Amino acid sequence: MNPRSLPFLAIVFAVAYTVVYLVAVWNNYALFTYHPAIYEIDWGVQKPRDGPAMYWFGWMSTAALGALATCLLALLIPERVTQRLWSGWTWVVPTIVLLLFVFLNRNYFLR
Repeated sequence: MNPRSLPFLAIVFAVAYTVVYLVAVWNNYALFTYHPAIYEIDWGVQKPRDGPAMYWFGWMSTAALGALATCLLALLIPERVTQRLWSGWTWVVPTIVLLLFVFLNRNYFLR
């Protein structure tokens, strides 16, 4: 990997992370579940036990693994194609995902 591909991978990771995070939250694809009241971690999505269950850490881990896998696949793209990737995607896609999260949580805001 040459130094010129690092900016390309940063763009790919940022875009892939936000998209995979949205999918993970929307469909509850948590890599693990944390139970803060009893200080336990379970693999996958588990029901709450003795208090609330926290899926956020699992969603972030799922998104990180998905973005890493996307970056590994992106390394197969020829460099002449990667040089034309617009860096603005790193803020356009997260902005769209943020708006989708507002839509996803609209009932919370409209109570």
